Amino acid sequence: MSDVLAKAVEALNEKMGSDGFDGIIKVEIEGQGCIMIDENGARAEDGEADCTLTADAETFQGMLTGDVNPTSAFMSGGLKVDGDMSAAMKLGAVLS
Repeated sequence: MSDVLAKAVEALNEKMGSDGFDGIIKVEIEGQGCIMIDENGARAEDGEADCTLTADAETFQGMLTGDVNPTSAFMSGGLKVDGDMSAAMKLGAVLS
């Protein structure tokens, strides 16, 4: 697992706490790999999901730190969403 994925998984789990996430989201970080997010938390893994988010490492890191607004990233093309948009919006609320 790359350092980028490991740090992202750790940050996501901190933001979600012990509640996990209602739904299944896959985050594809270009050139790094995938993170699955569900009721068990976040983990470096690839699989089927209700929604797939794709971004480069810089954009995703910015979303985790709060420097990049997920909605702005989506509108500018830095974040691609495929699947259930409501699941993506729930994750956006967790990240902010």
